[in-house]
Amino acid sequence: MYDVSKIRADFPILSRQINGKPLVYLDNGASAQKPQAVIDAVHRGYAQEYANVHRGLHTLSNISTERYEAVRAIVARFLGAGSEEEIILNSGTTEGINMVSYAWAAPRLEAGDEIVLSLMEHHANIVPWHFLRERQGVQLKWVDVEPTGALDAEKVIAAIGPKTKLVAITQLSNVLGTHVDVTRICAAAREKGVAVLVDGSQGAVHAPVNVAEMGCDFYAITGHKLYGPSGSGAIYVKRERMEEMRPFMGGGDMIRDVTKEAVSYTSGPMRFEAGTPGIVQTIGLGVALEYLMELGMENVAAHEAGLAAYARTRLGGLNWLELQGTTPDKAAIFSFTMQGAAHAHDISTILDKKGVAVRAGQHCAQPLMEHLGLSATCRASFGLYNTREEVDVLVEALELAHNLLG
Repeated sequence: MYDVSKIRADFPILSRQINGKPLVYLDNGASAQKPQAVIDAVHRGYAQEYANVHRGLHTLSNISTERYEAVRAIVARFLGAGSEEEIILNSGTTEGINMVSYAWAAPRLEAGDEIVLSLMEHHANIVPWHFLRERQGVQLKWVDVEPTGALDAEKVIAAIGPKTKLVAITQLSNVLGTHVDVTRICAAAREKGVAVLVDGSQGAVHAPVNVAEMGCDFYAITGHKLYGPSGSGAIYVKRERMEEMRPFMGGGDMIRDVTKEAVSYTSGPMRFEAGTPGIVQTIGLGVALEYLMELGMENVAAHEAGLAAYARTRLGGLNWLELQGTTPDKAAIFSFTMQGAAHAHDISTILDKKGVAVRAGQHCAQPLMEHLGLSATCRASFGLYNTREEVDVLVEALELAHNLLG
């Protein structure tokens, strides 16, 4: 049984107060809080077990290496990958997508080749492709969102032309909460011989993921949104795509031999893991993913679906609040503005006085915000530990903000 009160007890920060009010943390889309198990793992990693990995033969190095390398298999299990050899450990989604841009796309794409994107992409899944536009003349092909905030998978598929080499698409919008039918997109792209990169930064947080069934070529996740440490993450790379990639960065661990005349590289995921990694952060990520798998991502999804439905009803009852994204199956992510001149930053500041933490700004999604005709929104994003009572507190705080600003 999913016991949210017991789960909340696992997160020490949720018991603190902000401005004399109990913390209502609704900024999970930006970064989630950490359970005690992750905090303990990070503390133990630095206080009792720290040493560099892979190159030592002493006890501490062996312990660190064993714990670090075990995370590769944990990520593979969490994502439903066929093998841990398809998992590259890194600092998060941004590094993962940049790696695909440099190591796989750049050597293969020429001037005039196309990358298909949606307007709801996070900057992390836009800027690396602009590098290829600036440096190699690659064309970016954009797919609009529907008035409801939905992304029509068939329109994405229709945008795939003879010059398309890659579809780079989010699984879940960090602004609108829109679920994208990435499985349908991957199937159609595969039939056309086009690779698909899925930004799973939000998608992997809110529901079970199986990359083998999805059929994507690349799937990136970031640890700090998955209740793990910042500076941790991973990317799934289908085996045949990994074999096509050139090294991303040069340094220790990714080499086989180095001489004055030449260098040879190791194979598999370590070919793309140069230098000393975020050892303890990655170990903490493994603990976070095990925590999520113990809860059951299907249970997390059901809990958050109930929260989303309740929040949609409560927020929808505020006729002066304008919600962005109204798809019926949206995730528990709500971006909004107030009618009138109230700025998102002012709304957020007032909510903070009531202990409610939300995000205010463009949410690293400027093309989408321009499409919506907005300079900024507030965003309340819910996680596995949030409750209906916290939705009520949010509504009360918004009513106060409306009275003060409206």
